Amino acid sequence: MSKPYSYPPGCSITSLEDIAGKKITVMGLGLHGGGEATVRFLVKHGAIVTVTDMKTKEQLLPTLRNLTPEIRNYGRRLKFVLGEHREVDFSDADIVIKNPGVKIQGNKYLAKAKVIETDISIFLSLTKAPIIAVTGSKGKSTTVSAIHFGLKTAGFNAFLGGNITVSPLTFLEETNETTPVVLELSSWQLADLRGRGILKPKIAVITTIVPDHQNWYDSMEEYVEDKKLIYANQDSRQWTICGQDRWGDVFASETRGKVIRYSATPLSMEQVANSTNGSCWLDSAGRGWVVLPTEQFPNFAKNSIDATGQLSQPQQILSNLLVPGIHSKQNALTAALVMALVQVTPQKIQQILAQWPGIPHRLEYFFSWNLFLKENGSQLEYRFYNDSAATVPEAAAAATSSFSSLVQLICGGTDKDLDFTNFIKTLKEHPPANVHLLAGTATNKLVPMLVQAGIPYRGPYTKLEQLLYELKRYLESSASWTIKQLGNKTPEFIPIVFSPGATSFGMFNNEFHRGETFKNLVKKIF
Repeated sequence: MSKPYSYPPGCSITSLEDIAGKKITVMGLGLHGGGEATVRFLVKHGAIVTVTDMKTKEQLLPTLRNLTPEIRNYGRRLKFVLGEHREVDFSDADIVIKNPGVKIQGNKYLAKAKVIETDISIFLSLTKAPIIAVTGSKGKSTTVSAIHFGLKTAGFNAFLGGNITVSPLTFLEETNETTPVVLELSSWQLADLRGRGILKPKIAVITTIVPDHQNWYDSMEEYVEDKKLIYANQDSRQWTICGQDRWGDVFASETRGKVIRYSATPLSMEQVANSTNGSCWLDSAGRGWVVLPTEQFPNFAKNSIDATGQLSQPQQILSNLLVPGIHSKQNALTAALVMALVQVTPQKIQQILAQWPGIPHRLEYFFSWNLFLKENGSQLEYRFYNDSAATVPEAAAAATSSFSSLVQLICGGTDKDLDFTNFIKTLKEHPPANVHLLAGTATNKLVPMLVQAGIPYRGPYTKLEQLLYELKRYLESSASWTIKQLGNKTPEFIPIVFSPGATSFGMFNNEFHRGETFKNLVKKIF
């Protein structure tokens, strides 16, 4: 395993006054909003900003249009170098704001920088807000969304930012000691904090860990080492939430924070009683339960279940959800636990999360289409789900298994050097009605595996629009046969799930662009 890069302690910006007059280069304007927010923040506070991006002006036009007020008001202090990077823009800068998607090792431009920061490091240095930090491979965006929704609905003036495409610099000046901030942090964003000692979350949540970004990391262990940074600076006054699995065992043994483990399957009363700080789990009916130390959490202090009287009886904190699937329930369970740790009552937690609508691009139900059959007057309802943020095979597998049967699955794309074996295993256990493939290097790996497993597929298609037109024709032509096969067991609806399990570099800007394109095309074609 190669030695990871470690930054100097702290942050070079310790107050808003430090920004004025500084020559700062922003590496990566991008289309996600992070670079845009950083530029807006820096020029507002008096920096002399150079923005450099390998994308051209034409490619970045949407972001540049958003920055029109800044260009008009601060034009003398704002320069754009687009379509290239120049070493001089890095060597002459007092500070370089690094894009998390750029490796620092071996980068000739970053090697010229005097000081390197990120929007996250600046935010953490300047805010006094209590931080709820979330990382993981699957479910972190869903989890932060559920936590933020829960806190806001419970009456907290909470904010949400990070990898979910909202830079926390957009709301920095609205935060204080009473405003909890929920941060989604990718492994790359965490790596950019190594050595700084400034991430000390009140609550650190680690969602499911599976192989990801193995085209970036030398090993799974190296990938997980970056994830561990989320709790590296915690102490016994703070909480670490992790799963009941082998990686959870590692995290629980290493963190100095108080550990609570979550489980997607029921726990025995012995396991519950032996958990020093409490635990939470889903029962066989998908309901969420928790026990907590009664002294710290009087809202949960009914009757003790252990001999010392330190833990409460199990109390329900999760009931029905609008969002389908066991993985959604697991993510909501961790959100419910976070709400419990900030003293929301169990009854209120249930009521709030029962209203949580989920988030865009994560099993997002957005459209229905009724197919009528003139010959017998019957009809089928197809519901479309946008799960474009599923960029790893495990996420696509989870999406498929969230529904009982008949799923029309759309998947495929660009390979990230990931293994599709467990994805195929899930498709065999939860057979889709059909798989519709979007072309790409991941799909090239997937096709022979589908053939060997005997799973029917259509495509691959080089364009999403072509795939959807063909899907519509296929559904119309097979509707009579489908209804005949169903007999008297006609379901309430048949799901059509776009869960790629891969990226789509070259075809779309990112997974969010891919998801929006999918939704717009579905509404147009169907």
